[in-house]
Amino acid sequence: MDTNFATLNIDQLRAHVMLVTLNRPASANAMNSQLGTEIMTLFESLNLDAGDTRCIVVTGAGDRAFCAGADLKERKDMTDEAWTKQHLIYERMVRAILGCPIPIIAAVNGAAYAGGCELALACDFIYAAEHSRFALTEVTLGIMPGAGGTQTLARAAGERRAKEIILTGKPFTAAEALQWGLVNRVLSRTDLLPEALSTAEVIAHNAYYRTIPTEDRREGITSFNEKRPPIFKGK
Repeated sequence: MDTNFATLNIDQLRAHVMLVTLNRPASANAMNSQLGTEIMTLFESLNLDAGDTRCIVVTGAGDRAFCAGADLKERKDMTDEAWTKQHLIYERMVRAILGCPIPIIAAVNGAAYAGGCELALACDFIYAAEHSRFALTEVTLGIMPGAGGTQTLARAAGERRAKEIILTGKPFTAAEALQWGLVNRVLSRTDLLPEALSTAEVIAHNAYYRTIPTEDRREGITSFNEKRPPIFKGK
């Protein structure tokens, strides 16, 4: 798999765990066409062949923002046709994330606004730094959450809470996100990534990927009956 991207950093800090870092810190990791295309390409590739990756952590460069949403400077002079083409990239990106059979943890390390909030919600669950803030601000700009947020937010927080968040566009804190069910854990900014990676490592050791027809599934049962730790090989 090609992991040579301009706006993403791809690292493996733990065995079988891929760390994906949105890397546009000067722009608060805002989503331009290139970043959207690279996220789409990465996850479509993972859907076809995950290699030895068993869990993924997605975070943002720096501690200012996870992702501030769409890059409105890029959109400033866009024609309707260009806007539509860009949005198709974002739609494919979100579908690739939602369809990924590998567990994905969002480690939200700052602002997760608009499309950035939707990106986090598309992951399987979220850990957030205590200084993080969330919002779906699209209605304040005359548009709507178009990257799955109207669905994923309601599934996480319930329909009535989702309506309030979407219709007001008001930001909310990590503590509120935890209370409302959007976030699984709130951590200090220094503990966020290590804890997300540790959880990812636990998941990876469980060989949680298409287990039924695998050697790892048979090894798990055999090791239990032989009273020894399993030796998973990703096969």
